[in-house]
Amino acid sequence: MTPQQQNALWAEFEFDTLAVRAGIARTNEGEHSEALFLTSSFVFDSATQAAARFGGTESGNIYSRFTNPTVRTFEQRLAALEGAERAVATSSGMAAILATCLAFLSAGDHVVCSQAVFGTTNVLFEKYFKKFGVSTTFVALTDLSQWQAAIQPNTKLFFLETPSNPICEVADIQAIADIAHQHGILLAVDNCFCTPALQKPLAFGADIIIHSATKYLDGQGRALGGAVVGSHKLMEEVYGVVRTCGPSMSAFNAWVFLKGLETLRLRMEAHSASALALATWLVQQPQVEQVNYSGLPTHPQHALATRQQRAFGGVLSFVVKGEREGAWRFIDGTQIMSITANLGDAKTTITHPASTTHGRLSPEAKAAARISEGLIRIAVGLEDINDLKADCMRGFANM
Repeated sequence: MTPQQQNALWAEFEFDTLAVRAGIARTNEGEHSEALFLTSSFVFDSATQAAARFGGTESGNIYSRFTNPTVRTFEQRLAALEGAERAVATSSGMAAILATCLAFLSAGDHVVCSQAVFGTTNVLFEKYFKKFGVSTTFVALTDLSQWQAAIQPNTKLFFLETPSNPICEVADIQAIADIAHQHGILLAVDNCFCTPALQKPLAFGADIIIHSATKYLDGQGRALGGAVVGSHKLMEEVYGVVRTCGPSMSAFNAWVFLKGLETLRLRMEAHSASALALATWLVQQPQVEQVNYSGLPTHPQHALATRQQRAFGGVLSFVVKGEREGAWRFIDGTQIMSITANLGDAKTTITHPASTTHGRLSPEAKAAARISEGLIRIAVGLEDINDLKADCMRGFANM
């Protein structure tokens, strides 16, 4: 079946069906679960076939760095869930960003990036790409005039994540895509917080979707992985980077992510419901100065999030009194929540962004991204909401 025929087939089915069925290609053994191909290379029938495979005149497996059936199944399923033509799997979410930039940027090019991104994303653009002649202008995620004003003749890429990490700001994807496309610029959207279960950026004009599969696509904190999603034409360039440079997803991790995708919508709805309940409760606590969660009616982009997303996700942040000391004492007072910087797990996680995920940012960059010393981020898991509230009360009692 050609990629075009596969896309036409997947278009006939709903999300939950795609989550458990898309991409499956059974072997002659007739297995029901997806096959796991733990092999580094594949054997050819003849020297002629080997040459044809390497030359691209015959499709088929060659070497697991860039052709593996289990990884391919994951790619096809994720693309179907995003409503995209193709996905390219990578070894991590940061590898997905790296592969995207290597595919579409050259020395002398310019990027416009939101200030409100994961700290390591900021470092990648600000420190490492700068070494190779790619400059970056950071702008406020929600200020369309800043996106417009930052454009230079050599701007090639807009990059953002929505909702943002950890302030939970929401970007108007369609409006930013319109600005980008008026100038022939690609728009890449990190969809880690929502996943395709809650948000489909391509439907709002994005060209490229970035995923850290490590987070909600897995859902249980088991494996590292990432993906880039978009059109066949764009993804062919990304695939070329992954094939050549090698930031590839392992077959075992792809198999783990396939199992995660089967329950993605159910989990995202549960995460969202509990996060909204916790955010609503936190607003009422006297030790809390501010709660950041787009599901709250008081959130500046609540109406936009309601239009753009099916629900509001499992991540929230809030500012407690007492700056860093107050935040650390709250975190240390909890007993259930895991003190770790990962998110998207069935287990609720808690972290202090200013000293962990965004710790490498300069004071000026932290201020621009609204990363204050009193800020705490919680990625709400699947525990009972009353137990999570009780854990927060332990944190408040320790302040």
